[in-house]
This record gives sequence, structure tokens and C-alpha cells, in this order.
Amino acid sequence: MMTPRVSKVALTAHVTSSLGWIGAVVAFLALALAGLTSKNDQTVRAAYLAMELIGWGVIVPFSIASLLTGLVQSLGTSWGLFRHYWIVAKLLITVFASALLLVHMQVASRMASVVTGASFGASDFHNMRIQLVGDAVAALVVLLIATVLSVFKPQGLTPFGRNQSMRPDTFEQTGVPRWVRLSGIILFVALAAFVLIKHLASGGLSHHMR
Repeated sequence: MMTPRVSKVALTAHVTSSLGWIGAVVAFLALALAGLTSKNDQTVRAAYLAMELIGWGVIVPFSIASLLTGLVQSLGTSWGLFRHYWIVAKLLITVFASALLLVHMQVASRMASVVTGASFGASDFHNMRIQLVGDAVAALVVLLIATVLSVFKPQGLTPFGRNQSMRPDTFEQTGVPRWVRLSGIILFVALAAFVLIKHLASGGLSHHMR
């Protein structure tokens, strides 16, 4: 168990990295929208070059820092990592968002290399640009869900948590809470939308390059 001072330092690091991650994704989304809607070639080129820089230089480091500091905060305090449904849900969301980010950045890097070509026009690779917007929106949604879980800390002990608890009243909390099922549905929809957008964009890209 961490001392109160160390716990506050760990919490500060986790909150800072998590908020930085969300803020960077918002900036990434703004650039993706600019790259999608602008008719100016120079604006489009600048947007996608900036997206790659923000992605690898800011978003990826913040995502790793958020995951690591969250693990430290959970394992080093009485909350634990597998005792509460909201912590387990947040862990899964963070891992999902990190995996989504790595896939997302491959597309961003591809676009950054494409826009450096002399033949690139503001109307080229439209489907890939839509995918970048869709990925950024999906990432923002799951990060906001994680933020809501951190703030409200909805009740519900996992079977492991109930077995570890010595309070009689906690044993009355049986079954999976409704909010867990709702969060799962939202994440499933976000994942399905991501896969659909990626599939459509890949088909459009193949058509463009033939």
C-alpha cells in the first residue's frame, strides 16, 4: 500500500495523463475534420502532418502513461484492480482505446506520407480521411466513458471483490450491475462502428489505388 503522499502523486500523474490524452484526441479530431472538409491543398497537407506529430508525440505517450499510472493507482491503494466493476471496466476501456490508437496511428502515418506527394489533391483519399474522423470520435467516446466511471465510481463488487470483503452488506450485491451491461453495449457499438468504418475505408482506398 502506498503512503498518502505517494498516493496523491500517483493520482495527480494519472489525472494529468488522462486529461492530456483526451485533450490531444480532441485536437486530433479537429485536425481530422479540417483535413476532411477543407478544399485548400495546403491546409489539408498541414492538418495530416500535424496529426501524425500529435499522435506519436503526444497521444501515444499520454495513453501509455494513463494506463501505467492507473495500474499503479489501483494496485497501490485499497481500491485494488479486480475488486470493483468500475475499475475493471475502466481498465478494459483503456486497453481497448490504446489498441484502437495504435491501429489509428498507422492510418494517420499513411496519410502523412501521402500528403507529401506532389500529386496529392484536397479531394484524394476521401474514405481514408473519413476513417480518421470516425476513429477519433470512437476514441473520444470511450475515453469520456472512462472519465465518467472515474468521477462517479458506480457501486458494484466483482465476485473476487465480494470474496475479499469482510462487510456483510457487500455480499448482498449479487449479479452484474446494470451500468456494466450498458457500458458494454456502448463499447460494442463503438467497436462495431470502428470496424465498419475501417472496412468501408479500406474498400474505398483499394478502389482509389486501382
